[in-house]
Amino acid sequence: MIRTIAKEIKDEILEKIKKGEKVVDLTKEYGLGQNTIYTWLEKSVDNKNNLAIGNLKRENRDLKILVAEFNTGN
Repeated sequence: MIRTIAKEIKDEILEKIKKGEKVVDLTKEYGLGQNTIYTWLEKSVDNKNNLAIGNLKRENRDLKILVAEFNTGN
């Protein structure tokens, strides 16, 4: 049986996790499965930040290649 959890409750749970509460404790308190909460956590990650980090990693790699080429005289 699938039940819908109110956005306010979901946000409340995610906020409690950010403040350090354990997922296992929250599953007991709210009667939810751990997978549900972990799925919410995955979806709450800011994808724009992940994209920016990926871009920075690529730029860093490219700069390292340029520095290595410069140092070898190529």
